[in-house]
Amino acid sequence: MIRDAVVYFDVPRRFHEEFSVTDEEFSITEPELTADDLLVLDDPYFDAGNVALVTGAGSGIGQATAVGLAANGLTVAGLDVDTDGLDETVELASSIGGAGEFTPIVCDLTDDVEVEAAVDEAAAAGDLRFVANIAGLQHISPLDKFPMGKYDLLQSVMLRAPFLVSKLVMPHVRETEDGVGAIGNMASIHGHYATKDKAAYIATKFGLRGLTQAIAAEGDGVLRSFSVSVGYVLTPLMVNQIEDTAQERGISERAVVEDVMLGQARTKEMMTPAEVANLFTFGFSRHARHLNGGDLLWDGGYTLTYE
Repeated sequence: MIRDAVVYFDVPRRFHEEFSVTDEEFSITEPELTADDLLVLDDPYFDAGNVALVTGAGSGIGQATAVGLAANGLTVAGLDVDTDGLDETVELASSIGGAGEFTPIVCDLTDDVEVEAAVDEAAAAGDLRFVANIAGLQHISPLDKFPMGKYDLLQSVMLRAPFLVSKLVMPHVRETEDGVGAIGNMASIHGHYATKDKAAYIATKFGLRGLTQAIAAEGDGVLRSFSVSVGYVLTPLMVNQIEDTAQERGISERAVVEDVMLGQARTKEMMTPAEVANLFTFGFSRHARHLNGGDLLWDGGYTLTYE
């Protein structure tokens, strides 16, 4: 993971028009995560006896969420196929501190046997109450040229796997003394509307919002579900997406950020992984007990406003 990031020539992640930066000088990478970035809440369920399972815990939003939940005192089982990324998460969680413990679990979300084993391992660590389905990937291509292998992979990781994880976790939550828990799904502004060249990603995010509502319908009011929809976040996935979009549209990477990504937003600022992680922390907490089937749309005015 890239740390000590520079964004817009060592300027903060917010775009400042007074700085003149050429396309060649343009640089954008992921920011460093610190303890001060994380939301820490007083909650009766945030203790080491309760377990949160987080997918995609080896980088980006998943990593920040895993570290944030551990900082809140939960025992966190972090799933990822990236062993090196999980090692970084272990180090980051340790450096930030907190009452909770992070346990890395190497898991390929496209392999049902591995997913079942990972859920069993998480459940063995305590009362499995929380799930953050965050793992994701992207492929930029027009729909009529979209490779079906990539489509299948995106669907498998970002929709089928959350379905399977939720299916496997729900009985564990119900086996706790009071059945209280929550499943949070990483949706997107692309789960609200569509743009070109991201058909598979968009299909999965719309599907995740539907899955979220279906879980809420079957949760009996104590096992909640919610989704999180944000705009563009400074993650490795997003940094790679800038280059792909620039190549696909024949424009500069700077134009991708300023015109494509932030052009429609009212808040000319990208979110950090920690800011998204804090939404999951809030969603799992007692403060969100009426959030059930709903979507936390944190998009800087991208979706619901226009000029």
